[in-house]
Amino acid sequence: MEREKVALTKEKETLLITLYGKALESRQADSLLRDHFADEAVGRIDYDFARLKVDNNMSVGLAIRAKTLDDWVSEFLARHPDAMVLHLGCGLDTRIFRLDPPAGVEWFDVDYPQVIALRRKLYPERQNYHLIGSSVTDPAWLDKVPHDRPALVVAEGLMPYLPAEEGPRLFARLVSHLARGEIIGDAYSDFGLWLVSLAPSIRATGAELRWGINDARDLEKAVPGLKLVEEVSAYKPEHTARMDWASRWLILLWSFIPPLRRVGRLLRYRF
Repeated sequence: MEREKVALTKEKETLLITLYGKALESRQADSLLRDHFADEAVGRIDYDFARLKVDNNMSVGLAIRAKTLDDWVSEFLARHPDAMVLHLGCGLDTRIFRLDPPAGVEWFDVDYPQVIALRRKLYPERQNYHLIGSSVTDPAWLDKVPHDRPALVVAEGLMPYLPAEEGPRLFARLVSHLARGEIIGDAYSDFGLWLVSLAPSIRATGAELRWGINDARDLEKAVPGLKLVEEVSAYKPEHTARMDWASRWLILLWSFIPPLRRVGRLLRYRF
């Protein structure tokens, strides 16, 4: 089978980090994600994944984050089987295939045209599954999205890469356009952004991290109608056991220090 060549740089290239990390974790016997779709996609891409320096700790961490978000999506769809999912900055994530939502759910994956073109080559079509090739900060793409259903907006691995002034504007447009729903995703404090920027994987891509969220309630003030529902650690203790001892102790230590707890966490808002 001919493999797909990619020519992604900087922020776009980081989607290969998350894809590869989830693929590696899914190869483990005790995998949390069991994302064979990601593993198959890695095998079909002509790219030197070794240059991203994704280790076991990172792959497990990415899987923990993804699993928590998967669970939130599943919970929302259980309450709203006629819902709409907007997966912003979807990259090559395979969430729709992992979760296999009910036929009544409309699902939109949104990312740059170059990324969407690659998705079309790697993944199959399915009923009520829509791909939108656009920067998420371009207001025009929302015209393609209905506004009469409960909506769940997923922003995994997106917020840190948005310009700080564009993030609240994007969320405000979503809240204004959509009837009701939730926004879920991961966020980092300014200190967290600095730490992430030092990671070999990020440095290999040259990506720039821009938007730090030090207080999750700041978005409530910036976006009328948005209400914080849940804020949890990006790592669950029961899952970090598969990391090395140094990472486990560091995560445990940070859990007792409030400013460090906000380095990286998952946020859930309702509107």
